[in-house]
Amino acid sequence: MIRSKGKEVSTPFITPPILNYPATLINYITIPPFSEQMVEAKVPHHNMIDVLFEPNPRLKNKALFIASTLLHIEDQRIKISIINATDRQQTLSKGTKLGITTQIAASIGVTMPLNDVQERIPKGKAYIKLSPKGKEANITNKLKSRNMQMIALHDEQHQCRECKQYFDTGNELFKHLRIKCYSEEIREQINKLTEHINDDKQREQISRILWKYGKLFDISEPSKIDITLKNAIDTGTHRPIHTPPYRKSNKDQETLRKETDKLMGSGIIEHSTSPWSSPVVLVKKKDGTTRFCVDYRRLNQITTKDAFPLPRIDDIYDQLTTATYFTKFDFKAGYFQVPLDKSDRPKTAFSTRDGHFQFKVLPQGLTNGPPTFQRIVNQ
Repeated sequence: MIRSKGKEVSTPFITPPILNYPATLINYITIPPFSEQMVEAKVPHHNMIDVLFEPNPRLKNKALFIASTLLHIEDQRIKISIINATDRQQTLSKGTKLGITTQIAASIGVTMPLNDVQERIPKGKAYIKLSPKGKEANITNKLKSRNMQMIALHDEQHQCRECKQYFDTGNELFKHLRIKCYSEEIREQINKLTEHINDDKQREQISRILWKYGKLFDISEPSKIDITLKNAIDTGTHRPIHTPPYRKSNKDQETLRKETDKLMGSGIIEHSTSPWSSPVVLVKKKDGTTRFCVDYRRLNQITTKDAFPLPRIDDIYDQLTTATYFTKFDFKAGYFQVPLDKSDRPKTAFSTRDGHFQFKVLPQGLTNGPPTFQRIVNQ
């Protein structure tokens, strides 16, 4: 709108046609898992500035993410970044359609002939406001929305879970985890878990997964889950059972004292005044260390059995028939991560030469231990 001497003259807006050009991959590429890679794409237009790139939605189905962005076309080429958000490497063939580039142009105000009015417009009295309309406005809003989603995804994929620091690429994050953030014990544990893999490429693929979730391989004291078991040891109205401690050598007594001190310090057991008591046994493991166990056979005889089903080994074998990689994942002191209800704790009591104790967590040796733990895993 132009105003002069009390007169207003409108200028029509002419929106140029929006031209779309496909962007196709120039070379065959392989993107490592949880990584970002810069690639070149070909566009059938020699040079153009300020074009909007929108990714091919089919790539998102493969967990390959490209941000919507404004960029320049130079010699029919553009450079864009692709994120592989999966735990496996992905390949794209030459000529793969990565997305569409759209020429962006603001609405143009065309002034109609005004004779000498244009020469007499008072200073500060002419106003022309250009704003995106129609499809261009939708493109602008879509660009903002998608960019915010990609920023959030990028931050989540490349954020260290330990120190919360952000990194530009997955490679920088993994380097940071290897060198700085994880403890020496975790680094040694991960290296030990992959040293038997002879193929360098396969070892790198597995290592990336382990480094990403390296905190799971913490070999320090086990944590406790936020759940409390109810009626894990249902003995009905049966009177308490008391079995005197088994006789042990001085060496075993010293080992028993160290084990109880360790369990007490970890918050796994506590002092008890319970009328229940079961004897302790020390079992040698394959690695030469000692497993602290309590003989709960008499307690198990009067405990109502939990009928929750356990996985069948033959069913597990059937599920592995098409597998390529085989591994196992063991909980760190799995039972000790499960808190025990206060009403059940007295029934787990045991005695040593140094005192009377009871478990605060699910101990090994209970008849309902396996089904109770399996129910938690399934949930």
